[in-house]
Amino acid sequence: MPAGSHSLPLAGDLMPPSIRWDASADSSVPGGATLVLMGAWTVHQLQQVPNVAFVASKAKPKTLFLKSEMTAFDSSAALVLARWLTRWRAAGIAVDVSALSLRERDLLALLDARLGDDTPVPVRALSPLARLGKAVVGQWVEALHFLAFLGELVWRGGPLLLFFWRIRWRAVIAEIEAAGVRALGIVGLLSFMIGMVMAYQGGATLASYGANVLIVNLVGIITLRELGPLLAAIIVAGRTGSSYTAQLGTMRITEEIDALRALGLPPFELLVLPKVIALVIALPLLSMFADVMGLLGGAVVANYGYGVSFSVYFERIPQVVNLTTLWLGLIKTPVFAIVIALIGCMQGLRVRGSAAEVGHATTISVVQAIFMVIVIDAVFSVLYNLMGY
Repeated sequence: MPAGSHSLPLAGDLMPPSIRWDASADSSVPGGATLVLMGAWTVHQLQQVPNVAFVASKAKPKTLFLKSEMTAFDSSAALVLARWLTRWRAAGIAVDVSALSLRERDLLALLDARLGDDTPVPVRALSPLARLGKAVVGQWVEALHFLAFLGELVWRGGPLLLFFWRIRWRAVIAEIEAAGVRALGIVGLLSFMIGMVMAYQGGATLASYGANVLIVNLVGIITLRELGPLLAAIIVAGRTGSSYTAQLGTMRITEEIDALRALGLPPFELLVLPKVIALVIALPLLSMFADVMGLLGGAVVANYGYGVSFSVYFERIPQVVNLTTLWLGLIKTPVFAIVIALIGCMQGLRVRGSAAEVGHATTISVVQAIFMVIVIDAVFSVLYNLMGY
């Protein structure tokens, strides 16, 4: 054929793949059947390949003989046929491919040998005791990871406190604005409303005894000692802790943190430490703001709902609460801040894989942070009671 000329495909090469099925074609083998493959079995024709696996599996012959009248046969079609062989053998059907050509047998054997068993492994349901043990071990591992992260904070952050000029104060100020200033609205609104709710619920009982003025005692002590710091910490855990996880998790996926390490810049000092310092500064201030707004909410209800005027309300507050009550609430807030920041950063730095992992890590971060805040608050309450406060 002259150079540059092209041969036209034969008419048989253009035939779509098809089969001829004979359930009794081989009488020498009881229960045998013959399957003849015809047409062009190539990658371009795979959509037209008949469902041979279904036909053979439905008939369930003891032995299946494969014969070939194919005009073309490539590796894509061989992969499909190899998967069918796996399914037939799993169904107990013996397959005889000796009638295929040598090239077809070699190609099919090559793919059949490398095709793993894709049968899903049956999942055995765990017993309730096993599920409980698995959950306990998982939480223990999480606690060890948190302690390791806390140790890294002490090891890396301790020396920086002695050389405070090495701290990235510009980043700290930016984090204070994001975690503190921008959270004033939501913290103030919720604290005001919670103060109103406490005054309504407590005032309804106190009014039946003619002790409306004790609303000041109720709202003042609970707000300053427990509810203000706890509410601010929970809001920060859901708002700021989740943002830390999402930010660091995205940086993990985009390999920005790996780039910092390649440049010799410690990610912990650049990303984690400014967030911890900022939250330690911002959360006590947010708690004080929550205290003020909670007292104002209680004052509004006491004045308009139970006849305790604003002047009486604010004159009585210094009589029922003192600086000790305020400090007992504020002492907890730096501990809350460290735990929230560390959990958020730890979960963000542990993100692997796709963007879906960022959402999963953020959910875990919020749940763990709120849980730890409540646990720590309970521990402080027990300690205060043992100390006589």
